[in-house]
Amino acid sequence: MVNQEFDLIVIGAGPAGEKGAAQAAYFEKRVAIIDARVQPGGAAVHTGTLPSKTLREAALYLSGHRARELYGISARLDADATLTRLLDRKDAIIAAESATISQNLERHGIERFTGRGRIVDAHCVEVQAASAVRLRAEHILIATGSCPYRPDDIDFEDDCIHDSDEILQLREIPKTLIVLGAGVIGCEYACMFAALGCSVTLVDTRAQILPFLDTELVERLTQTMQRNGIRFLAQQRWTRVAHGSGGVQVDLSDGTTICAEQLLFAAGRMGATTGLGLQQIGIAPDKRGYVSVDECYRTPVPSVWAAGDVIGFPALASVSMEQGRVAMCHAFGFEYKRSVAELLPYGIYTIPEVSAVGATEQSCQERGIRYVTGKAHYSDNARGKITGDTEGFTKLVVNADSRKLIGVHLIGESATELVHIGQTAVQLGAPVDAFIEMVFNYPSLAESYKYAAYACLHALAQK
Repeated sequence: MVNQEFDLIVIGAGPAGEKGAAQAAYFEKRVAIIDARVQPGGAAVHTGTLPSKTLREAALYLSGHRARELYGISARLDADATLTRLLDRKDAIIAAESATISQNLERHGIERFTGRGRIVDAHCVEVQAASAVRLRAEHILIATGSCPYRPDDIDFEDDCIHDSDEILQLREIPKTLIVLGAGVIGCEYACMFAALGCSVTLVDTRAQILPFLDTELVERLTQTMQRNGIRFLAQQRWTRVAHGSGGVQVDLSDGTTICAEQLLFAAGRMGATTGLGLQQIGIAPDKRGYVSVDECYRTPVPSVWAAGDVIGFPALASVSMEQGRVAMCHAFGFEYKRSVAELLPYGIYTIPEVSAVGATEQSCQERGIRYVTGKAHYSDNARGKITGDTEGFTKLVVNADSRKLIGVHLIGESATELVHIGQTAVQLGAPVDAFIEMVFNYPSLAESYKYAAYACLHALAQK
């Protein structure tokens, strides 16, 4: 067995692993990165984020959804359209992004190993491949990400039952689809398949979807999803999932039964820690496989660190990248990035898309903060009229005492891009008056910030 020495061994070449490895290598540390796939990128590139967003764009354009309010234009999906055809671009995008990541690793002089990593002791990792290699290093970074949760009572061997990693392998667009779990992944896929003409039933145990979002955003998103043909079954628990006539049959807690051609189980994920050998070095993942870390991303074993989805919430690729960087700055004592920003934007790629950063009305009420809000509707915005997005809006939350912007919530076209304007203002502690003083392109959806700010000033005057 070949032995090699490094300063850092990274297990997993997804967002956290790539950026953590590059951070250490930037400061001239000898770094090895291990991944089971030949091409790097992790689930974000290969099975999750990028493939699903590719389907979303295909659904928006090819179904004619973006032309829904443009007079004189009619677009509809071909009757013989297949997911394979709609996702033709997926493989090209995955290859291009993997190549970009490979170039970044090569540029930083990081040595790559293909195979599964198993931790032998606090400083040694075995690469399980055709010819085993043992690597030793001062530090180890676990960045293995997450995988879909699969309860034992659901038969995922059934050709009609899928988890979120498998759903994009469907060849045909189903006429009917049941989605179990109305979290971010469940809501995103429900919207995509509904836009493609599929009759979708979305089931969840909670009273409302995405409860961490501003209530007004959730209400508008729910209404729009229902108008797009999605049927909600809230506060329902599935008691049995089985193969039925022509597809899948689901028994619900209220005694009713629903059926569909295909089923997506999207009720949670698990840390990808199986087979890593963590228990033998004193690291005990929780029941969902997640690894516990401190504020510096150090595990209970001082030389072993963890970042990204494998540590659980918030499980966002954007945050995972920063966690990997910060972990390595602490590991090697670099006086550089010492913490991940507290202000984290959420981007949810439903149809319409939703994005938010900072305080909500509910969080202000819980913390006793005096606040006002102001909204600007896309239906009153010239660009909104042009694009046909008449349901979107921009909502600002402002501290009534300091006049500072403390929260931004958007729904509609380009919400996940526009949120960063507000994020910058919140990060810098800017007063809402800054948007009044700014000049925005016309016509632009960004101009909605100015009119939401005017609404806030009106509300402040009433305090």
